[in-house]
Amino acid sequence: MGEHGQKRLIRKLDLERFLSTIKPHPSPRASLEQYTTSEAVAATMLHLAAYTYSDIVGKRVLDLGCGTGRLSLGAAFLGAESVVGVDIDKTAIKTATENTAKASLDTGVDWVVGDIDAVTGSFDTVLQNPPFGVQKRAADRRFLAKALEVGNVVYSLHNHPYTDTRTLSRLKASGGGLLQDAPSPFIQRFAEEHDGRVEAVFTLPLVIPRMFDFHTKARQEIVIDLYVIRRISHLTA
Repeated sequence: MGEHGQKRLIRKLDLERFLSTIKPHPSPRASLEQYTTSEAVAATMLHLAAYTYSDIVGKRVLDLGCGTGRLSLGAAFLGAESVVGVDIDKTAIKTATENTAKASLDTGVDWVVGDIDAVTGSFDTVLQNPPFGVQKRAADRRFLAKALEVGNVVYSLHNHPYTDTRTLSRLKASGGGLLQDAPSPFIQRFAEEHDGRVEAVFTLPLVIPRMFDFHTKARQEIVIDLYVIRRISHLTA
């Protein structure tokens, strides 16, 4: 097991600092919605999974659509027993491999180039920042279905139904930049149809820098939802 999570609780600030060393994709593609998960969002997601729900330390973790490995390596840093990252983009996996070497982690981290449909096996925890379906409609559904097929619990980021100044103001006023919210009826129903139960939904801000030609602003702040979904058959087993 990774020594980090076994010896002491990792501060969220230290986790963010570690995540900031993970090199992003050198040439992201809009068609794959390859937006880097920000250090703040990734740290919030991982810290919550590790210390509020005990789903990282000593667990077998899968990162679907892992990109350059920010969530995967963050899980390893916190003390996951093993981590597997899967992405269809060879350049992303090459960069993730370089990031692993630089991080010098003692947890076993394996990278796989391939489509998520090819993933089999059983994992304690699935982490994912799937495409929101902006470029390809319903792209996130494939990820959610696969995650609930192979994982006991899923931590999945999704686009908030709307972004308005009121929601952003409430998030900023919350101090931690995190609010609990109700699940969207669609995602709740989709989860239930795939043997899942939504345990919690956390709303948080995400800052997207200008990455593609169609971006008109230097940075854009949107609202996203972090879903915690447990597989019902695992709970009743």
